[in-house]
This record gives sequence, structure tokens and C-alpha cells, in this order.
Amino acid sequence: MAVPVPGLGLLTYRLPAGTPPPPRGARVVVPLGSRRVVGCVVERHATAPEGAELRDVAAVLDTEPFLPADVVDLALWVGEFYACGPGDALTVAMPPAARRGESDAFRLRVRVFPGQTPDTPPRGARQRALLAALDGHADGVLQSALAASGITPDVVRRAAVAGLVRLSEEVDERDPFAAGEGGWAVSSTAVDARPLTDEQRAALETLTTAADAREFRPVLLHGVTGSGKTEVYLRLARHVIAHGRRVLVLVPEIALTPALAGLFRATFGERVAVQHSGLSEGERHDQWHRIRRGVVDIVVGTRSAVFAPLEGVGLVIVDEEHEASYKQDETPRYHGRDVAVVRARMDRALIVLGSATPSLESATNAEAGRYGVIRMTRRVLDRPLASVRLIDMRREIAATGAETALSAPLVEALGQRLAQGEQSLVLLNRRGFATVIFCRECGASLECPHCSVTLTYHRAARRVRCHYCNYATHVPRACGECGGAFLEHSGVGTERLEAEVRERFPHARVARVDRDTIRRRGAITRVLSAVARGDLDIVVGTQMIAKGHDFPAVTLVGVVAADVGLGLADFRAGERTFQLLTQVVGRAGRGEMPGEAIVQTLHPEHYSVQAAAAQDYATFYAREMEFRQAMAYPPTIAMVNVVVRHRSLDRAMADAADLVARIRHRRVPARILGPAPAALARLKDEYRVQFFLKGRQRRPMRDALLAALAERPDLRRRTTVDVDPVSVG
Repeated sequence: MAVPVPGLGLLTYRLPAGTPPPPRGARVVVPLGSRRVVGCVVERHATAPEGAELRDVAAVLDTEPFLPADVVDLALWVGEFYACGPGDALTVAMPPAARRGESDAFRLRVRVFPGQTPDTPPRGARQRALLAALDGHADGVLQSALAASGITPDVVRRAAVAGLVRLSEEVDERDPFAAGEGGWAVSSTAVDARPLTDEQRAALETLTTAADAREFRPVLLHGVTGSGKTEVYLRLARHVIAHGRRVLVLVPEIALTPALAGLFRATFGERVAVQHSGLSEGERHDQWHRIRRGVVDIVVGTRSAVFAPLEGVGLVIVDEEHEASYKQDETPRYHGRDVAVVRARMDRALIVLGSATPSLESATNAEAGRYGVIRMTRRVLDRPLASVRLIDMRREIAATGAETALSAPLVEALGQRLAQGEQSLVLLNRRGFATVIFCRECGASLECPHCSVTLTYHRAARRVRCHYCNYATHVPRACGECGGAFLEHSGVGTERLEAEVRERFPHARVARVDRDTIRRRGAITRVLSAVARGDLDIVVGTQMIAKGHDFPAVTLVGVVAADVGLGLADFRAGERTFQLLTQVVGRAGRGEMPGEAIVQTLHPEHYSVQAAAAQDYATFYAREMEFRQAMAYPPTIAMVNVVVRHRSLDRAMADAADLVARIRHRRVPARILGPAPAALARLKDEYRVQFFLKGRQRRPMRDALLAALAERPDLRRRTTVDVDPVSVG
């Protein structure tokens, strides 16, 4: 039995006499300590340790497997590989209501038909009105429609008892594709009607051959922005479905799901389902059960969709496979891309990893021959890549003598695009109005009382907020350190950038896309649709606008603070900078008009900035791999990041040092770095101390770490284990 407790292994329970054994993958309610939890059956006939006192299963929720066998196997692999335990991994594979053990009955709607005994006279005006409403509707009328016309459910019930009408219940599935508030408008464009380029045709031929082999085949599809990878996905999916198998499509972020899901829905109709956290709980429930019933051929979703109960998978697509958002930042800390590769292997399926800027891990696998590789080097219709200008902001600041968000060349270019009726995107990967509020007299900055970070000022809300713990408060009138009354705003966020754009171009139609503006359901879809219709001139935003979108009228991309990530204490900083710049530059010039990108940077000489400006992946890869090899960082080695938390820094340091000593005692073939305070030293009132294990093999490192934690069970809930981390903060 797997129960949802981090790090806990499988438990054995006893079935009460007379209770039929539940199948593997079924849910049961079991006692755990003083509480009851919902667990999942993994083994039906387990042998308990000698002398163990078993507790009884409290309730069996499913008589049939709730999770398919291959999903159970996949979750067990995740639990072992990521050292999180089987229970947490299996919990992720279930929709939210199912994790709580709630009934999985569908929401029902009632359809009312004329009764079987028409000779029964109606009793009163309300029943006569009911029969009049049904007249001429051989397929019946929904009870909700009758209620809207004033015929209450009680009138319908009484008529049914009298035999005047007949009721029929049917599943009322909530459709996330429906138009309306929060809905996703489905594209009507016949995507697969367009002629293919030579590169697209060659890629499709290679991939269909691989799919027809019905064996595990991983392939990296390395195509420049605008080369038509999505069209290859659609046609390949059609081929796989026509040959009797199903398709799983992963995208990195919710912001990208509507567009791609809409394309698949337009092409394949209602046999497309979506899975991601942006859906309401009811929609997730209905979509999950549609998949489980086998009425779906394609699932499109974010990382958790890798556990979708889709059987007969023949093709897995991981779009923008390089994205860090495929990695979950809470337990279980799995990587959706890597788990997708394992799922494809279990299902003997083709997996296509698509990107214009492949992760170093995938590129290294391709170079070593573990993955096939297909390269698409030209844009559709041979449209040129955007020209790129690097603006050295050191000179701009020296010339203006003040902090500025928009350089003179970018302001001029935005004005030109407005005059020509063209669209522009302006990227700044930092939200808020000001990133720091500091005292002019003593220099103290306004910091979060719970985390070791400064608070970000949000002018629209008139509050400062911590982007880690969400603590928020009003801006103080005076410095808390010296009482000084002069508080200054420093640093630029998307809110301030939007204000500056509006001030400089008062007649422009401007919108902002960041996590503050798209919280409301459907907001991102409405903005993207407005861009597509030409209703916006300038879009200001974070990385959400940088990738995956196809806006033919966008001819200018401006990047503010392109190197904001280079100063982070993270070995992937250069890779992330290159990927983000390359992706956002690729948004320009995708239509008939040529594109331009203006990139503002304080480090124009950095190789990641230079390579992105030249759209030169090969040069970037070579330079970055030199750095990773010299510093012994992934993908040249494997790494495990361990963070120990406590409200006392001394205690956190002591506990981390104790774990390190226990691991060293086991002579694990790995290098151990630390312990030391983490880059984010305090989070949500807890101090964070970390250490790293670096080695060639993950299993010995995991085993030694888990053995050390088993000797210190008091630390398990205060210790985060991150296998193959994408960040080290």
C-alpha cells in the first residue's frame, strides 16, 4: 500500500474478513497514526514482516483499478528515482477530488421527455405549461432549461410521479474548450492543409517510420523558431492515431496550453482532452475520467499530464523540452520531460522532444547517440530570422545619468512600429513596479520578515509583496531602521515598464502579461486573442510572452535587462539566458514582414548573449559545455541537492552536518559539497542549509542519503531531496 506521506515506503495492511481483495491501482482508506488517509493498492498479496501487528483497511473505494497498471508502474519509478516515496508520486497521478477519497460520480443533468401515459390529465396550469414546453421536442428538454423558463424541478418531479413526463439522467461534462468566460476559443484554421517545407516533410517521414516500429524511440527535434515544429506534431499525431494508438502532448506552462490544445481540438475534434492545474476541479475531474474511459485519443497538458490514464500510447511529444517549468518545485520533485521519456519506454512508444534551444541534457544525449536528432534550420517560407541589435546599457546610463527602462534605440523602434501599424513585444523577466524600496538616509531596504529577500513594490495594489511567501503589506511612511521619511524606489519590473511605455506612447494600445495580470481565469487567453486580432499595439510581459506563440504581425521584440539572470548563483544561468533570448527574438518576423530584436544588456560581451544574438546554438553549446565540464556540473555528472530547514540557523547547520557525516561514513562514490547556507537562506520563517552530492551514478548517492535519513527520521519532514535539480537556490 502506498500512502501520501513524503519519503515513506510501502505499508502492509490487513483486509477485514469477507472483504474481497481490491485490485492493484484501486484506492482504499487506511489508518495512519491517529488519522485516516487515502492510499493506493500496489501489491495485493504482500507478506508482512514476522511479528508485525497489521491494522485493518478501513474502506475499499474502488472495485476496479482506479489507476491503470502502467501509470502505477510509472509513479513507482518516480518515487524511487526522485527519492520521494511511492505515495506522493501516486497522489500526483490522481485528480484532486480522488486524492481526498471523494465520490467520483459525474455531475448529472436531467432531460425531461413526455410521459408514457399521455391519457393522464395534467393537474393545473404549471403541469400544462410543462407539457407545452415539451411539445415538439422528441429528444426532450434539459431540466435546467425548464427551470430558466420558470418551471421548477418540483413541478417536474410531481409530473414524473404522475406519469406525465419521463426523466433521464446523463453525464454533464464541463468542457474547458467551450467559448465564454474562461473558455478557450478553438482555432478554425485548417493547420494540416498547408503545404510542408522540405525540412518538415523529411522530419515527418523519419518520425512516422520511427512510430511505425512500435518500439521505444527518443528523438530530439531541434528546429529554429518558426520552422514549423507544431505542424509536424499535428501530422505525426494523425498518423499514429490512424494506426490505432494514442498521443500524449506535454507543454511547459498553462500560458501555452490554450493555443496548442486549440490547434489539436480543431484538427481532431472532441477526442482531445486537456490536463493542467488551471482548470477548475470539476473540469479536471471530467477530463481525467474521459481519458480513463478511453474516449480520448489525445491528451494535451502540463507536466502532471505525464500521469494521464491514457492507454495504448504510441507517441509522446514534449514541446519546448528545455523549459525549467517541467521540473516540479515541490515534492515529488520530478521532471516532466524525463518522466515522459520513461513513460515512452514503458509503452514502447516514440517520444519527440522539440525545441529551438535544446537543454544541454537532451543535446548531450543526442550527441552521444542515445537520442536520434532531426534538425530544422530554416523558417517556413524561408522567412529570415529577426535581425538583432545589442544595446550596451552602461553607455545608455552614462549618457542619461539615471536609471532607465527603455533605451533611446528601443523607444525609436517602438515609435516606428506604431506609425506603421505593426505590433511589438517588450520583455522584462521581473514583475512588479520596483524591485527594491530603500531609505535614502541610511540605505536600509524593505525586506520580507519571513524570507531573506527584498519586497517588491506593486503600485496598482499600493502594496509591497514577497514573491516567495506572498507576504504583503502597505508601503511604510518612514524607514523602519532610522525613521527617515525619504524612501526611494529602485529597480524596474513589468508594472513600471508598462507605465513608462504608456507614458511615452499615450495613444498606443498596451497590455501587460505577467502573473499579476493573468490570475483571473481566461485572462491570458483574452490577451493572446487580442494580439492575434490586431487589437493591441504593444505587449509588455515576462517570459510568458517569450515562447510558443505565433504572432505574424509582431515585427519588433525589445528585451529589457536581458542579463537579469546572469547574476544569479546558479550554474544554469548562462543556459537560461541564452534560451530566453533566443526564444523571445524568435517571436519577431514570423509573418510576411521582417522582424527586428533590440536587446538591452549590461554584459554584451557574455557568450550566452552573443550566441543568442547570432542565433548560434552550436557555439553556445560548445562554450557552455566547457564550463560545465570544468566545474563538474550536469550534464557531465549527476547531482543531488539536499536542503535542511529549521527555525534556528545553528540547528539547521548541525542537522545538515550530521547527514553529511553519515553519508561520508558509507563511502559513497560521490563528492559532497557543503553544508552551507542556501542562496535563499531564509524562507517562510525557516533557515535553509544545503549540501550537494556529485557523482557519476545516482543510485549510490540516493541510497546513501536515504539510509542517512532513515537513521534520523526526525529530519525527514525538514529535508528536501532534489535529484537532478534545475536550480540550486
